[in-house]
Amino acid sequence: MATVVLVGTLDTKGEEYAWLRERVRELGCDVVLVDAGVGPSEVEADVSAEEVARAGGTSLQELRDAGDRGAAVTAMGEGAAAVLAGLERVDAVLAVGGSGGSSVAARAVRDLPIGLPKLIVSTMASGDVAPYVGARDVTLTYSVVDIAGVNRVSRLILGNAAAAAAGMAKAYAQARSAPAADERPLVGASMFGVTTPAVDAARQRLDELGYEVLVFHATGAGGRALEGLVESGLLAGVLDLTTTELADDLVGGVLSAGPGRLTAAGRHGVPQVVAPGALDMVNFGPRETVPERFEGRDLYIHNPTVTLMRTTREEMAELGRRIAGKLGAATGPTALFVPLGGVSALDAPGMPFHDPAADEACFAAMEGAVETERLDVNINDPVFGRAMADRLHQMISGGSQ
Repeated sequence: MATVVLVGTLDTKGEEYAWLRERVRELGCDVVLVDAGVGPSEVEADVSAEEVARAGGTSLQELRDAGDRGAAVTAMGEGAAAVLAGLERVDAVLAVGGSGGSSVAARAVRDLPIGLPKLIVSTMASGDVAPYVGARDVTLTYSVVDIAGVNRVSRLILGNAAAAAAGMAKAYAQARSAPAADERPLVGASMFGVTTPAVDAARQRLDELGYEVLVFHATGAGGRALEGLVESGLLAGVLDLTTTELADDLVGGVLSAGPGRLTAAGRHGVPQVVAPGALDMVNFGPRETVPERFEGRDLYIHNPTVTLMRTTREEMAELGRRIAGKLGAATGPTALFVPLGGVSALDAPGMPFHDPAADEACFAAMEGAVETERLDVNINDPVFGRAMADRLHQMISGGSQ
């Protein structure tokens, strides 16, 4: 029977969780109730708050004595994550709460495998949900009313959540018990609109070579998701053709994936082939949202909601140094491919961002860090993507160059 794990602060949401437990059971699933609250509760949990606190490296009494709500939320989130990792069976996780309960739940599910259903009903789901979702496949439902008892409205919302969690749990349990339909090695690839032809060529070649390619849109969240999937150990290799998020991180664009971008494969020894794809641009929203300090820079209105800014020679050189440092620290097979004819569709001869001198500043700064292949084509020439794919295959299969 599929198992749904309920994670919640039973000291403040005991009534709601008791109702959810019965509803999920009625829907044909086993339930494990985990108490992540720090106050007393009248609802009996399968995993007590004291067990959760210990799993988080503290004790319930210490948290109560300290009286620090932020510290308690952090500790119980860590403890709940540890508890989930140690459970014999988890087919779905369901949580409900306000800001504190949602924060605990978000931390609890953060390390769970991609594909395992994770559903949070939250009062915070109508605003910026990035702190709760991150780069994971977390499903958020807005609670509409506060989580304060089971009433005519909350019964509808919580009932839908229970039905969704039970249905997803059953489907997940069935899928994981069935033989895998496709056991080809997985490769992660990064792509942007201005590098799509290159990734399409690489993807087609890798498919011919027997791989399944997962493509990540380099929008900040996409880069973080790629790094997270590397961390999960599911990828046989990474074709990181589009490293544009590093430019946003350096200059202050809106699509940064953070300083950890381009580090997971190197840290875990996963074979990676990298290119400076779309480093010629920094991303902003509509033209009027471009910060005043960038007035006078080379701007290109990609569409009404996206404005691109060409990186300067100095910025390109710094990006080259950063890439060299990240790749030079890699513990596994690593290669760098350099497109001398431009790093994006907009950087081709005759296009708005074509600037060979700026590109060369980046290429020169990366020189010597790792094995490097320079090709005298634009990044979107099919030759470039196929060459990257072939090299990655050689790395994964253990063949020579």
